[in-house]
Amino acid sequence: MSEPMIKVEGLTMGWPGPAGAPVILQQDATFDVARGEVFAILGGSGCGKSTLLRYLVGLESPLGGEIAIAGLGRPNLEVGRPPFGVMFQSGALFGSLTVGENIGLSLEQWTDLPYEAIAAIVLAKLKLVGLEGAENRYPAELSGGMKKRAAIARAMALEPELIFLDEPSAGLDPVSAVELDQLILTLNKVLGLTVVLVTHELPSIFKIAQRCIMLDKETKSIIATGDPCELRDHSDDPRVRDFFNRRPRSV
Repeated sequence: MSEPMIKVEGLTMGWPGPAGAPVILQQDATFDVARGEVFAILGGSGCGKSTLLRYLVGLESPLGGEIAIAGLGRPNLEVGRPPFGVMFQSGALFGSLTVGENIGLSLEQWTDLPYEAIAAIVLAKLKLVGLEGAENRYPAELSGGMKKRAAIARAMALEPELIFLDEPSAGLDPVSAVELDQLILTLNKVLGLTVVLVTHELPSIFKIAQRCIMLDKETKSIIATGDPCELRDHSDDPRVRDFFNRRPRSV
């Protein structure tokens, strides 16, 4: 079997607390993400989903445990070109730059390509996500779904094998959300991208996620791992069944 795209062992997340005692958000988290799969990080509000993504991309340092991306160890964003792309919540596009300039930023930073080559790549990425002709528009001129697509195009600018998506369909109307789900599936199947997404949108989870982990705020641990549809229908844990079936918590 090939080496996992992501391997996490014994990860502890948190921050310094009073009197030097750490405040723990999640502890001893262990999981892996296979190459070429769509993997979801799930759980209730405040359990640490988006925070876990920040640890995976190297924006936070673990209190304990190990993270390896593509067999290279924990990423250090200050050292070299990242082996992945990231779409943050709400897109996080720079409002003072055009869509094309947003997408071209990482190419300018990490490559020596001339302007003409960068411009060609920008146009190709916009076409890939269905935003042809939007390169000279500003983020404020885009709809919510278009901003998400532009952010995905930016995440893919450096041709990564792995992309992280933080709440990609949150806040979108049903049609835009379905179209974005289809885009993610197309990128996964056609380009072989490994996709890790943080989400709480159940329709998207069941449509695109092949495997998932579910974080729990109270136990500060992963309480489920597997196929979302299997967990919905066959989990022995009432917390997991309640989440996937959108029911009030079992007493």
